[in-house]
Amino acid sequence: MQYRHLGRWGVRVSSISLGSWLTFGGSVDKETAIRSIRHAYELGINLFDTANAYNRGAAEEVVGEALRPFPRESYVLATKVYFPMGEGPNDRGLSRKHVVEQCNASLKRLGVEYIDLYQCHRYDSETPLEETLLALDDLIRQGKILYAGVSEWSASRIAEAMEVSRQLHLHPLVSNQPHYNMLQRDIEAEVMPTCARYGLGLIVYSPLAQGVLTGKYKPGQAPPAGSRATDPNSNMFMNWLLQGPVLAKVQRLQPVAERLGLTLAQLALAWILRRPEVSSTIIGATRPEQIDENVKAADVTLSTADLEEIEKILA
Repeated sequence: MQYRHLGRWGVRVSSISLGSWLTFGGSVDKETAIRSIRHAYELGINLFDTANAYNRGAAEEVVGEALRPFPRESYVLATKVYFPMGEGPNDRGLSRKHVVEQCNASLKRLGVEYIDLYQCHRYDSETPLEETLLALDDLIRQGKILYAGVSEWSASRIAEAMEVSRQLHLHPLVSNQPHYNMLQRDIEAEVMPTCARYGLGLIVYSPLAQGVLTGKYKPGQAPPAGSRATDPNSNMFMNWLLQGPVLAKVQRLQPVAERLGLTLAQLALAWILRRPEVSSTIIGATRPEQIDENVKAADVTLSTADLEEIEKILA
């Protein structure tokens, strides 16, 4: 496993991290989830990402239980706040009330005394930015969180937050968690340069494009039984990824992976890690064996010729 600094900050995170969206506390049974998390830890993964909204806290409970046998200082625990956690008017967003209350709730569900990385799951246009940043700063000063980050914020919002933090002498944001993969590259234009300018590390999710970049979905064929594309709870995110031209492009990547002795998934992960702005890429797992394959991508370096060949296919 390779470890990278989180942006310009001192903490190091594994270049491959494990997430829990749509899996732990939900579609994957608890026993398998715990085995997967502990297996990831044994393979050198030290960054574990979850969120309060994942199955309304159930994912946090599973992640916390799975990591409990290990020394607290040996892993980096990340969770998030923003999405609704109840029906009340203050049960969502990034107000001081919701951020502080949900931080306390996450600490309880995770069973820890502090959260390494607490992330704003989305931008809240109904709350003043300084209110959110001041609340995060207070949580850092109280020792409840060590670092604060964001997820899926635009470049302009990130820049604004960093300037406000500077003006108010607050602890700055340290990370951003956007989606990024071979088929979804919109952050390259503005978000990546902005994060690099301010020293935020990128922890990217959906590196395999909901499983499309594993090559298991074929043009003109029905999705495999039991795959994510057949699950009504998750296939809403996949419609355009399952279109014929996209799947055909993925199939053209297969010979490249085979020539390099890689699976298509390993090629997709190694391609993401080519970027120095990326601190870690989050994988998901429904069983421990999937993690074995994916972590091998951490040690793959693609040559300039390899990257040029891939770029021609993706263009």
